[in-house]
Amino acid sequence: MEKKAEKRDEFWRQRVTEHESSGVSVKRFCEQNQISEQSFYSWRKRLRNQTPMRFALVETGAGRPTVPAESGLLEFVLVTGERLRIGAGFDASLLRQVLAALRA
Repeated sequence: MEKKAEKRDEFWRQRVTEHESSGVSVKRFCEQNQISEQSFYSWRKRLRNQTPMRFALVETGAGRPTVPAESGLLEFVLVTGERLRIGAGFDASLLRQVLAALRA
């Protein structure tokens, strides 16, 4: 049963994310994706009220590949398994927006 709930949560998480980048109204987005506005709003609220994401420090052990320091690569691995990679020359303003979205 847990896997079914995880799939449902992920389905709605993807719909909410797609809407945010779509540039269309909720009504139009729901019509295009054949979902009810009531369900969309309910899930968006539910997902926003979930426990905030937590970060964990990941250290590499002996014998594991590491990223050369000169590459300037920084990687966050979320508890969900998703990864956020930040390379040299990143836009600090954009990073602040991403972190603010993750905290929301």
